[in-house]
Amino acid sequence: MSSTSFSNLTRGIVRENPVFVMMLGMCPTLGVTTSLENALGMGTATAFTLILSNSVISLVKNLIPSMVRIPCYIVLIATIVSIIDMLMAARLPALHETLGIYIPLIVVNCIILGRAEAFASKNNLFQSVLDALGMGIGFTLALALLGSVREIIGAGSLLGYNFIGEEGTPVLLFIMPPGAFLALAGLIMLFNRLRGANK
Repeated sequence: MSSTSFSNLTRGIVRENPVFVMMLGMCPTLGVTTSLENALGMGTATAFTLILSNSVISLVKNLIPSMVRIPCYIVLIATIVSIIDMLMAARLPALHETLGIYIPLIVVNCIILGRAEAFASKNNLFQSVLDALGMGIGFTLALALLGSVREIIGAGSLLGYNFIGEEGTPVLLFIMPPGAFLALAGLIMLFNRLRGANK
């Protein structure tokens, strides 16, 4: 793999992480990360959307007139999200019900449209897939980390395993909206400190 390909793949994981560095996709980041399971479900759905939308837009970019490119991108992304939404409803009904409105909202997630406009519309299929994969992994890891922190502190458990027993008292604030902001702020501070230390 060339250095350019490697850079495109890893950019979204650390250097330009959508959540911790670029602060994109805050609505699902704060809304669905009450548990690790929800976070992984949303991250995976978003990653699949990124990969498919970047691929399609990279392939058809020369066929779309520049003055209508954004509306065309939105139509393509909405089609992909609708397919993913129906597949999740059929195969993962419990997770689909939990994530609710956040799945259709992937259509207007600024990460998806931003990567389509900034990268896929200017690069070939292979590089666009690498960029989408890196951004998808970075977004999913960020959601998983935030979901884990909130579930452990706010519920005293992780994926159904109880850490604190019957006597323990979880900090319920962390599974409520204010706790999402506190946990996210702490993780952003830690992430950027570690990122700065490794430069």
